[in-house]
Amino acid sequence: MNEDRTIWWWVLAVFVIAAAGGAWWWWQGRTPPTPVALPATPTIDAPAAPAAEHPIEAAPAALDAADAAPLPALAESDSALRAAIGELVGEQALLDFFQMTGIVAKFVATVDNLPRAKVATRILPMRGPGGALAVDGEGEARVIGAGNADRYAAHLRLLESVDSQRAAAAYVRFYPLLQQAYRELGYPQGNFNDRMVAVIDHLLATPAVEGPIRLVQPKVLYEFADADLEARSAGQKLLLRMGAANAGRVKNKLREFRRQITAVPLPE
Repeated sequence: MNEDRTIWWWVLAVFVIAAAGGAWWWWQGRTPPTPVALPATPTIDAPAAPAAEHPIEAAPAALDAADAAPLPALAESDSALRAAIGELVGEQALLDFFQMTGIVAKFVATVDNLPRAKVATRILPMRGPGGALAVDGEGEARVIGAGNADRYAAHLRLLESVDSQRAAAAYVRFYPLLQQAYRELGYPQGNFNDRMVAVIDHLLATPAVEGPIRLVQPKVLYEFADADLEARSAGQKLLLRMGAANAGRVKNKLREFRRQITAVPLPE
C-alpha cells in the first residue's frame, strides 16, 4: 500500500488543478483535393460522436466562465495553470503540495485510471502525505493503525479550504484543454466531463467501513484481508485507507464539485 498520494493528487486536483486545468479543441480535419481527371469518390460519413451525458455547457459553473480570456496551447499551459492554482490555494500551498509540469495530461490520465486496479505514480505531480501506512497489531491481528488518519490532516485542510464554486468555474474555463488531452489519451470521441462525473460517482460508491480494517502481508506490501476490499479499484482503496471520517470529508467535497460541473443531480 504505497499509493496514498494518488488520491490526494486527484481529489485536490479536482478543486485546484482541474479547476485550473484544460486546453482547447485543436484537431482540424483536412479534406484531400479531389483529382480533376477522376470522378468524385462516394464518401462514407464517419459515425457521429455519442452525445455527451454531462455536457460542460450545461453545467451551472459554465455561466461563471463565459467571459474568460483566450486559453494557451496545451503544450504551453503549465504557467497559466500554476497561476490559477495559486489563486485558489495560495502560493505557499502551491510550493508545498504541487509538482507542476505537464499538468493537464497527468491530471487527465490520473482521473481515467482511478477506477482501475493501479495508478502509475509517474503521472502524479502532487506530494502525498508523509510517512508510511500506520499499522497496529501483529500477525493475523494487524489492522490499519488508529493514528493513520492523522497523516492526511494537512491535505484535508487544504482540500476544505478551496471554494468548490470557484474551482468548478476554473475547471470550466480551462475545460477545452482537458478535453483535448482526454482525446489524445486514446478516446477520440470521448467526453472528459462524462468521465470525470463517472469517476466521482465511483469514488462516492466507496463503502464506509467502520472500525479497524484488517491487513495481511503476503509479500512486501500490505493488502486488505477482506477479499472484497482488496478487489476494489485504486481510488476506492485509497479512500478506505484514510479512514471512514476522512473519506466522508473527501466525499462531501466531491459532491459539491459534482453539483457544479453537471446539470444532472445525484440520484436519491
